[in-house]
Amino acid sequence: MTSSLHIHSLSREAILYHIDSLADILENCVSGGASVSFILPFTPEKARQFWLGVAESVGRQERTVLACSDEREAFLGTVQLITDQPENQPHRADVAKLLVHEKARRRGVAMALMDALESVAQNQGKSVLVLDTATGSGAETFYQRAGWQKVGEIPRYALMPDGEMTATSVFYKFL
Repeated sequence: MTSSLHIHSLSREAILYHIDSLADILENCVSGGASVSFILPFTPEKARQFWLGVAESVGRQERTVLACSDEREAFLGTVQLITDQPENQPHRADVAKLLVHEKARRRGVAMALMDALESVAQNQGKSVLVLDTATGSGAETFYQRAGWQKVGEIPRYALMPDGEMTATSVFYKFL
């Protein structure tokens, strides 16, 4: 199914140009219960503000944003590689905000994004990637299937969009 998927690295300008589509993906994920730093009610304006901040971070070369589109060039999902790390960790990067619109799930979008992200990280000289995700979520299962190693869990780490407390599972992957 991934043959009709295309991965794009988004510049600051591309994020600003596609901000409505990117905001729609984020809003869809948060409204669907994804634990990605936001609480309901979640507005399109809050999603746009988030992406404006991401665009500026990309412009400062602190992160890379990848987007996955279909044959019609409609964005289906995104993921971020945060490379702005302390001076003693030049070999490491954080993975953040793997987001797939509900209409595109189970089509290989998440795996295509993560495969591309790992390739980008390797090309940037990164050898260790880390991430965290809500314990017990579908994302946790996905990362385990994708070869990530679970380090452990931190109880009472964050709130889900509905306000319920959740633990987070911490993962790493060597490249």
